[in-house]
Amino acid sequence: MALNTSPEAPVPVGEVSRLIGGWIDRLGAVWVEGQITQLSRRPGAGVVFLTLRDPSHEISLTVTCYRAVFDKVADVVSEGARVVVHGKPEWYAPRGQLSLRVSEIRPVGVGELLARLEALKRSLAAEGLFAAERKKPLPFLPALVGLVTGRASAAERDVLETARQRWPAVRFAVRNVAVQGVHAVPQVIEAVRELDADPDVDVIIVARGGGSVEDLLPFSDERLVRAVAACATPVVSAIGHEPDTPLLDLVADLRSRTPTHAAKDVVPDVVEELERVRQLRERARRAVEVMLERQERGLAETVSRPVLARPYTMVEEREEQVGALLERGRRTFGHLLDRAGTELEHTLARVVALSPAATLRRGYAVLQRADGSAVRAAGEVADGEELRARLAEGELPVVARRADGG
Repeated sequence: MALNTSPEAPVPVGEVSRLIGGWIDRLGAVWVEGQITQLSRRPGAGVVFLTLRDPSHEISLTVTCYRAVFDKVADVVSEGARVVVHGKPEWYAPRGQLSLRVSEIRPVGVGELLARLEALKRSLAAEGLFAAERKKPLPFLPALVGLVTGRASAAERDVLETARQRWPAVRFAVRNVAVQGVHAVPQVIEAVRELDADPDVDVIIVARGGGSVEDLLPFSDERLVRAVAACATPVVSAIGHEPDTPLLDLVADLRSRTPTHAAKDVVPDVVEELERVRQLRERARRAVEVMLERQERGLAETVSRPVLARPYTMVEEREEQVGALLERGRRTFGHLLDRAGTELEHTLARVVALSPAATLRRGYAVLQRADGSAVRAAGEVADGEELRARLAEGELPVVARRADGG
């Protein structure tokens, strides 16, 4: 394909187309898998035109085959069917169009599809995309519910009607998308990402009614599974009926059996909640009544005790004890005083009996010098010395005289 060209020496379109065709002609026949999206069987035409699309990517390829080749599978192949074809790439030079000339068409069986899904399931599970610890809890009462479903579908009607019957004030952000065919996967992914980016959306429901294995294949697409796994908003999967298990059910935070059950799983029933509130209030009332009754019984038992029934009894008993102790103290103190008085009298009597005054009252006298010292011997007194004679009653002056010169 390397050509020496310049603005002055360009290559004609036909030459370029011829060269591309020559390169493509050198390609051999290949087996190709895809999904039929457009099928054209014009009456009387010997060639059948169809478009083969990769369900996982936005890539399509034009396919042509002779009518006899297509008639062999015409009863089992239609638009939306997955097939494996054997053909050779061709370049149609006049239009510059690439196509695949098919010599054999084989429909992909359900068993083969299931085997591929099982292999993809094991691969994603090994990455941890289905792990329970990744599941996010659903809000008790979502303010805004995102709904991804087919336009005017039974699934949309079931979710909306059931949710509004259960909680009339619930609000929905509905995104209508294709739920089967080649456009289903990109549209569902776009809707899920848009709702996940909306901060007002509390939970997302992806809903679709029942269908065949082929119809539900978009909800096992790896790109959709990874997009849901990356969502920060809880996602509820409600695809088909209970026996249907697309891979979306495994990666979603909650798998509902049907779209109707998805509404029940996401939106609480106002009647049930009111009844639950009534029951809780009744339980609380009974609990308070039981507690009050228990406290009243305890209070009555406490009040009925003697110490509270006749609170002055203790004071009265203590008053009698205090009076008795006081009287006892008085008696004891009186006895002590009487004993001390008697002892004092005895001591006083002894003191009086032993005092000089008592001796003086018996007729004795005490001679004292002028300085008050007592005269104990005659030799201590000088002749003519003035003395005092102290009597029991008063004193007398005395002059000492020696008798017989002594």
